[in-house]
Amino acid sequence: MSLSLPLPSRSSQIRTLAITPASRKHKFLHIPVQQWTPSRQLQHLHTNHQHYLSRTSFQCMSRSQQQEYEVERLFSNLNQVTLKREPGSLSSAILLVAGTTVGAGILAIPAVTQESGFLASSVACILCWIFMVTTGLLIAEVNVNTMCELGSGGVSLVSMAKRTLGVAGVQFSCWSYIFIHYALLIAYVARSSDILKNFLGIPLWESATLFSLVFGGICYFGSQRFIGAVNGVLIFGIIISFTSLVVAASGDLHVDALLKANFSAVPMSIPIIALSFVYQNVVPVLCTNLEGNLSKVRTAIVLGTAIPLGLFLVWDGVILGSISTPEMADKIADPLQQLLSTNGVVGPIIQAFSFLAIGTSYIGFVLGLSDFLADLLKLPAGKNKPLPYILTLIPPLVLALLDPEIFFKALDFAGTYGGSLNL
Repeated sequence: MSLSLPLPSRSSQIRTLAITPASRKHKFLHIPVQQWTPSRQLQHLHTNHQHYLSRTSFQCMSRSQQQEYEVERLFSNLNQVTLKREPGSLSSAILLVAGTTVGAGILAIPAVTQESGFLASSVACILCWIFMVTTGLLIAEVNVNTMCELGSGGVSLVSMAKRTLGVAGVQFSCWSYIFIHYALLIAYVARSSDILKNFLGIPLWESATLFSLVFGGICYFGSQRFIGAVNGVLIFGIIISFTSLVVAASGDLHVDALLKANFSAVPMSIPIIALSFVYQNVVPVLCTNLEGNLSKVRTAIVLGTAIPLGLFLVWDGVILGSISTPEMADKIADPLQQLLSTNGVVGPIIQAFSFLAIGTSYIGFVLGLSDFLADLLKLPAGKNKPLPYILTLIPPLVLALLDPEIFFKALDFAGTYGGSLNL
């Protein structure tokens, strides 16, 4: 980031501190400075990246004085057509985190937590949530500081790794990031195409292409506000379908069953629970959309992940609470399948919930991977720059069509290797 101090005529009482970004996507910040008396020679000029109260503090010191300036954002996002500022919305950022985190995998959580019981698995969920929130906050801190060093927004994992992990760390991080994202995108396309095929009665290749075009088009053509609005609608649908699912499943709830706690079985469920809280891929997108405002980024991460935590705990409690005895639990391999076999209304609700949850997660992963590939390959990003999106959308679509059963294979790969590699 470069700093320039333009010195107007002696008659002017107001000077400006111009902060010049390195990217053309962002515009200058001109900070009015009153009662500025420049000395003949500036002895020292530096920036102090201390983030407090969502502000970045810039210090300019001369022989006779030291002045500190507070800026609410590091840069301004501009509409590339109108050249007007488009500030990111905090509510849209929260919904992006929540939508990325809430995936169809939430429905499988009771299958891996029934042995440990609701009480013990709730403790595990809360601890995993705290850990994943902490990692996201640390990534945001590194991302914003890297923005300060480069003087530009749009900083992805590549630039962050170059400044913290070295050459070997960059290679390892990049490949693991690509693998986990492609694996999950393949799984999302395969599962959603199966749902659409059954619902619309169209061939598999048409349903997979339709899903990729619609949701990929939202990511490519949509503005920040439009994507936030779409995420809001999908999240609302998730809450409605989830509430219906909880009501349908809670008819035989036993409060005593919720008190079961087998902490020795908790370690077996932690990998799946931790994978359910993966959202860190959209943290760089948040930092750019919110213009480097750390306070808003932190709020979006905490609140955006708190919503899935609440859904996880409620769903886990409803399903495990319907298993009244240990003998019954031993006979049930998958509580969700048991629910499907005993309640015919649940099936369509689960399909609707799964499709909506996959849609929100797909949007988050497409945004994260396209931003990552643009930085990794030094490709132009943004509207009318389709190459990062082509590399993001086409390979998962092709692989999902080549092997229709790849959904579970991709999830197994992502759950076994992806989560641990990225963290």
